[in-house]
Amino acid sequence: MGLAACDLDRARTNVTEWLLAEAESHSRPVPDAGADARTIIRHLLTIRPADPIPEEIERQLDVILEADTSARGVISADAILASAGPIGSAGGTRLKLWQGDITNLAVDAIVNAANAELLGCFLPGHACIDNAIHSAAGPRLRDDCARLMRAQGHLEPTGNAKITPAYHLPSRFVLHTVGPIVRRGPATAEHANLLARCYEACLSLATEQRTVRSLAFCGISTGVFGYPKDAAAAVAQAAVASWLERNRGHFDLIVFNVFGDSDRAAHEAAWNRSFGGATA
Repeated sequence: MGLAACDLDRARTNVTEWLLAEAESHSRPVPDAGADARTIIRHLLTIRPADPIPEEIERQLDVILEADTSARGVISADAILASAGPIGSAGGTRLKLWQGDITNLAVDAIVNAANAELLGCFLPGHACIDNAIHSAAGPRLRDDCARLMRAQGHLEPTGNAKITPAYHLPSRFVLHTVGPIVRRGPATAEHANLLARCYEACLSLATEQRTVRSLAFCGISTGVFGYPKDAAAAVAQAAVASWLERNRGHFDLIVFNVFGDSDRAAHEAAWNRSFGGATA
């Protein structure tokens, strides 16, 4: 039985009031009073560090985030495969290009293009994949990343990967990897090597879970990190295909998730070169 609308509204009110009080007590910026409760909650969760939340507030926040996940919609692996767009295979694993919001995908794991702090984006409403994933997963994701970083004792190196539960995302795990930054001009051979290592590190780490059979990659480094999309798509597909050929039997489905039309065009062009232009 679904949660009554009045109960969900009450939970949003309680969580909003607590988060506002916490932000004001720490002199953190708060959103305009005219913003809706959902926007205020996302804003305040985005800017807060990995600090404890009272048990009852956390329980109500869980209710809110689960309702938000349901409202966004969940897309299964079968639905991804059945959608229009390029499909291929490598090493016995199906490969699929899919355009849309990665936070809707009910695959075993998704990949987050993280920053070196590994704590997510602290800019409310920022249109980066890091912000989208942390906002949908909820604050426990930042908590887990903070524990990993404290244990590690240094920034996350480019080309490595970490894994956490996915919490309120439809997937079960999130793989966090830091891609190379291309500040100006074309990507170099070193950039390409580091980007390929990101994809390989995620695949290798995912296999350690053993139950991860489907994995969705975002376009690592192609946002604010500035990696040219056409070049990044070619590196991504080559790295994944090569890894799968060398490590057969670990995955059933690998998804290349793209969000914008330019990202899709870049991957479609690379797909024709990598997999012979196969289509669904």
